[in-house]
Amino acid sequence: MADLIKNASQQLREIIEKAIDNIVAKELVPDEALPAFNIEIPADKSHGDFAANTAMVCAKAFKMPPRKIAELICGEINLDGTLFYKFEIAGPGFINFFLGKKWFSDVVENVLDEGDNYGRTSQGTGKRILVEFVSANPTGPMHVGNARGGAIGDCLAGVLDWAGYHAEREFYINDAGNQIEKFGKSLSLRYMQVCSAEGREICANAESAEKACQAIYGEDGNSDDFPMPDDTYRGVDIIEHAKNYFDENGNNLENVSEDERKKALVEYALPKNIAGLERDLKKYRIVYDTWYKESKLHESGETMKIVEKLKETGHTYEQEGAIWFKATDFGVDKDFVLVRANGIPTYVVPDIAYHYDKLVTRGFDKAINVLGADHHGYVPRLKAALEALGVDSQKLDVVLMQMVRLLRNGEVAKLSKRSGKAITLVTLLEEIPIDAARFFFNMREANSQFEFDLDLAVEKSSQNPVYYVQYAHARLCSLISNLKSEGLVDDENANLELLDSEREIELIRHIASLPTEVNNAARTYDPAKITKYSIELATLFHRFYDGCSVKNAETDELRAARFVLCKAVRQTLRNALTILKIECPEKM
Repeated sequence: MADLIKNASQQLREIIEKAIDNIVAKELVPDEALPAFNIEIPADKSHGDFAANTAMVCAKAFKMPPRKIAELICGEINLDGTLFYKFEIAGPGFINFFLGKKWFSDVVENVLDEGDNYGRTSQGTGKRILVEFVSANPTGPMHVGNARGGAIGDCLAGVLDWAGYHAEREFYINDAGNQIEKFGKSLSLRYMQVCSAEGREICANAESAEKACQAIYGEDGNSDDFPMPDDTYRGVDIIEHAKNYFDENGNNLENVSEDERKKALVEYALPKNIAGLERDLKKYRIVYDTWYKESKLHESGETMKIVEKLKETGHTYEQEGAIWFKATDFGVDKDFVLVRANGIPTYVVPDIAYHYDKLVTRGFDKAINVLGADHHGYVPRLKAALEALGVDSQKLDVVLMQMVRLLRNGEVAKLSKRSGKAITLVTLLEEIPIDAARFFFNMREANSQFEFDLDLAVEKSSQNPVYYVQYAHARLCSLISNLKSEGLVDDENANLELLDSEREIELIRHIASLPTEVNNAARTYDPAKITKYSIELATLFHRFYDGCSVKNAETDELRAARFVLCKAVRQTLRNALTILKIECPEKM
């Protein structure tokens, strides 16, 4: 897969190095080691397609002004047979280079040759990366934060795949520990409420579990006999599970022990919740390679094995019956408990075991976690434990994600219009298109706070970024189809070197940069680079369309060249949206 920008940059470096070899051989400058120099793409295209700071960084080694060095280098540059047609010295000694027409025509041909694979690179070839994201608590529905995490994590995995990595998606199910105990307690109390004489009668006639419990116990669903403590879940989903279990099995758990009742209700409700998470995420176009259960670590004994491994390293100690990890040995501000005095491990132990499994047992080269910003203090602890276990903590990278504010009519939206409850992933996707959700949540870097405008997300105008980009694709499809049906183009032997106007060149430059943007997005774990790329490509196409008529081009040859360019733009835009799993409509 060709990266024509990278190829041009490499050729330019060879041109400059050869010129320097020549001036050294002629003893015009001292024979010193060549300092590292940069070749960059100038923001102002009047400064060329590439700019080199070679003369600037050589000033100390050559003991002469940068401008003089640039003049000597330029005296030895030979562009014959290269991708470039001219160069010039700018400012105190920068050297600017301009690409020839053939390079631009090669870009267009390359896009069409590679087709659906254009933009794919080999940056990560041979490396396996596990991306873990969402991993929502299975005791309740996913919230809007999970919606952003899902879009970021899934698109990040997509970017990594396009950059040549073997990227897998994983959901870590917290089906053990305190939250499951709390889940069981909540289910048990709701079930006992439903089992009461009054509860049975009303539940039999109520149109929903929520209304049944409100009718019996009021808005908070409480009762004198079975009050709901503050440390229980109060969601409607808990009420529904309790009522559904009663409807299917009656009061068979009413007189058993509390532990037996909780166990039975959790075994009934938890698989339904997990299936619901999987179902809802599939609607969001997220399909995981693995659903990994925390309980697996406990059942296999891996959780406590990790504690034993940490003991063997000498980085633990006992205090008041508890086992502590010497996190301060690894730069963490304070030590922390691994196993409580009652013998129960803390929440961090299975997390350590889980990441040891990722990086050692399963042998991934890199593990990436997409987490809420509130986990910032947790990450150093995890990395410290991995180091103590002999694992390179640099193999674990964490993308910390800031909170989302939903806006409606310019004000913060806290409730769903439909249910009056907090907006969940499901209720969000009932209000806005999936394309808008996935695109909007990837319009900013994960570490930036984001305001999601619900009104804008459904607006069919150029103000809506995803609509704007999809409209560009539909416009391209319509243009190409119409020209074909009217028999106005013969693109088999199109002379693409006719594409030399400012708007055409600008558009081709941007097309050429997709492989570079894919690599940058993969390297920085930032799929927002691809949404920004798509918006810019749509903008450049609309600008080209308004200023460079295709159908009414000055000559048949120019029409054919612009037609081929349009096909390349459509392919590039489609590929960029495919990375994000955004649909590419042909009509709008």
